[in-house]
Amino acid sequence: MTQITIEVSEELAQHLAPIRDRLPDILAGALQEQHPILHETYRYVLKFLTSNPSPQNILDFKPTPATQERISELLEKNRADELLPAESTELDEYLHINDVLSLLKTQTLRNLRATS
Repeated sequence: MTQITIEVSEELAQHLAPIRDRLPDILAGALQEQHPILHETYRYVLKFLTSNPSPQNILDFKPTPATQERISELLEKNRADELLPAESTELDEYLHINDVLSLLKTQTLRNLRATS
């Protein structure tokens, strides 16, 4: 393994200290291009959210089949402990998108129940 030394500010060094052991993986992930389906998924979700969806549309919203297939691939690789650092980051992004949509659906359902 090659060792690389860089100079950073004291402030940045303090921020990096807790993740020092993970820096090679973080850098590798940042240098690799994200999977195109992730970008498509963000555009798809944003387009949906900006379309002024009805409460029922929100509750019925699902990722595209391509996104569902990609998530399944990543989950399978994760189960087999074969995820590359960039794929792990990508899976985390899908989980973040899912968390946001789950919160939106939960709040929508609460609002519907409160008004009925």
